[in-house]
Amino acid sequence: MSDDVSVYQRQGFGGALPVEPPIGLLIVDFVVSFASPDVFGGGNIGPAIEKTEGLLATARERGWPVAHTRIVYADDGSDGNVFSTKVPSMLVLTEASPLSQIVEELTPVDGELVVRKRTPSAFAFTDLAAWLTRRGVKTLAIAGCTTSGCVRASVVDAMDAGFTPVVLTDCVGDRAIGPHEANLFDMGQKYAELMERDAFLKVTEAA
Repeated sequence: MSDDVSVYQRQGFGGALPVEPPIGLLIVDFVVSFASPDVFGGGNIGPAIEKTEGLLATARERGWPVAHTRIVYADDGSDGNVFSTKVPSMLVLTEASPLSQIVEELTPVDGELVVRKRTPSAFAFTDLAAWLTRRGVKTLAIAGCTTSGCVRASVVDAMDAGFTPVVLTDCVGDRAIGPHEANLFDMGQKYAELMERDAFLKVTEAA
């Protein structure tokens, strides 16, 4: 056991969270720009998208509420904020830009929520929490990118809103593996349950 893990365990971190139905699925920012290493992508984002294809298909078969997110700024950048000041290149993600569209293999269908956001969290200044609550969701499975950015922010806010976040470790990705692994560790110790996709789908077969 590493010294880091032993410190967390000694201090009482890393408790297990119950995976209780109803289940919902949140797919964070799997859009064209984050799928492309030439724009905002790289690392293990591509494989995470591939894993999420099967996850989304199963969620639809089981009738789970599904929400997707996109980062969308005004065409003229008039709604820019601290996030876009820190990362000015994000302002290319406008409503009609091909770069801001959800990747084709995860295209939303009727009845699925598409959240447009201008900050990392899927919950900040959006109606996502209300939408999930209305559908009775208790456990929120989370896929998307980046692990260290918008996924992490959404996980923390999901917990704050009273949902049990389950980060599907092979369905989230980052442009660099170091931040991906570090943030998975931290979320698993403090905010969320960590599970691989297939294990989660097995546990929730009856949900």
